[in-house]
Amino acid sequence: MTHLKAGDKAPDFTALDQDRNTITLNDYKGKKLVLFFYPKASTPGCTAEACNLNDNYERFIANGYEILGVSADSAKRQSNFKNKYTFQYPLLADEDKAVIEAFGVWGPKKFMGKVYDGIHRTTFVIDENGIIEDVISKVKTKAHSEQILGE
Repeated sequence: MTHLKAGDKAPDFTALDQDRNTITLNDYKGKKLVLFFYPKASTPGCTAEACNLNDNYERFIANGYEILGVSADSAKRQSNFKNKYTFQYPLLADEDKAVIEAFGVWGPKKFMGKVYDGIHRTTFVIDENGIIEDVISKVKTKAHSEQILGE
């Protein structure tokens, strides 16, 4: 779905997190970033994915990674999601879909025979210089950390 691939420069972005703090790609300069896009906060697949990343948070930090989740949910919904599961990383409330569209993860999806527009579950691994190292489009929600860290 996305037009971005390994070796591309990650699109710059500015968005608000669950607490309405402004977050930019530049905030992660000098760090590796796992930027994961998910369809909807508090749904089963998204919860499994976000919890798997959170359960392995210390491993990510030990390997020099920060984590940032993104969906089109409101700040309140993102805040409820983060607080309910005590995620150790921020969630962007990309209600205007600026970040989602910049990374090319919005588009037609099919569910139970119906076609609709939505977020394609996709993760971008971005290096310290803002270059995309990996694009994971076939996300295993319960084993996503292993897909990224390779363990």
